[in-house]
Amino acid sequence: MKLPFPDWILVTPVKVYQETTGENGISEELIFDGKCCYDDKTKQVLDSERRLVTLAGKVILKGDIYPDKEISGYVMFGEKKNAIFRTARPYNPDGSVFSTELELI
Repeated sequence: MKLPFPDWILVTPVKVYQETTGENGISEELIFDGKCCYDDKTKQVLDSERRLVTLAGKVILKGDIYPDKEISGYVMFGEKKNAIFRTARPYNPDGSVFSTELELI
């Protein structure tokens, strides 16, 4: 059973870039260009080394934008650039990915 995604909340244009390190340095790949739900509410969380990190917001995208791969890189809102801190992929009851959530620094 798939839950219906509320498409009406997708209003903010966004570009998501994947950064990978290779022999020639860091390469960037555009993995998503479309609309998202952007929440610019800040909050503070602890990272893996128990340091306090202030998050700048959260981006919610419909479905799985980069299937079976880890997302690390940055998000562009026009000229504004935010790094991705953490990624989550909530699942539907049938096991498919409902959305991709990116927490931003």
